[in-house]
Amino acid sequence: MDNLFDVKGKVVAITGGGGVLCSEMAKALAAAGAKVAALDLIEEHAQKVVDQIKSAGGDAVAIHCNVLDKSSITEAAQTIIKKFGHVDILINGAGGNKKEATTSDDLKFFDLPADAVRFVFDLNFLGTLLPSQVFGKIMAEAGHGVILNVSSMNAFRPLTKIPAYSAAKAAVSNFTQWLAVHICQNYSKDIRVNAIAPGFFLTAQNRFLLTDEKTGDLTDRGRTIIDHTPMGRFGSPDELVGAVMWLSSDAAKFVTGTVIPIDGGFSAFGGV
Repeated sequence: MDNLFDVKGKVVAITGGGGVLCSEMAKALAAAGAKVAALDLIEEHAQKVVDQIKSAGGDAVAIHCNVLDKSSITEAAQTIIKKFGHVDILINGAGGNKKEATTSDDLKFFDLPADAVRFVFDLNFLGTLLPSQVFGKIMAEAGHGVILNVSSMNAFRPLTKIPAYSAAKAAVSNFTQWLAVHICQNYSKDIRVNAIAPGFFLTAQNRFLLTDEKTGDLTDRGRTIIDHTPMGRFGSPDELVGAVMWLSSDAAKFVTGTVIPIDGGFSAFGGV
């Protein structure tokens, strides 16, 4: 079983590597013996993660990367190959929402600015497609590799208020399936493309949408989510690790084109 889930010596590039969820993935993979490149637009955030990995005896590097700039991604990939020699796994974790693309009492759907919607869509969808082009080409030339995208529960069950984010994550799920087929049919049967779809985890992005900043109590939105999550709680970032390790390793050798919910049962519950 240890060999089945083995990632020792694998080189992993993680976009959004300085974020709450992706940093947890980075540290877990490094602890399992992988060499990790934490890519982030804010390099200092990635460096904090790398410092933690190194202090625990792992091997990692922090690299500045703008996932909306193909030349920046290419430069990051070259840096990784120069340091580690190759790339085995890409985790497309960069993404997020924007207040200006979120409906509210003050900002109606009819007035959402196109540039804000475009930013959210580009960050999540193009921010997945462009790294997949750069690192996917490297994998195609090597004949093997793993691409793991980060979709969202919004792709299964669109949430109120965030139409751009929901649509973008739905595109990520669709693209995951498309790319899995395309890579297998045109390049290598040994390159797998999958995605995880996290449910509700408290992050810097959503914490004060789901909990009251002063009291820590659930907001109405947070309470609704918990009521519709059969397990009755938010997820902890470390609870993504099992699926990530599975999909990154030979344990998932015959798994491609899947989107795996990690959601405490949210997507299975109809509310009744």
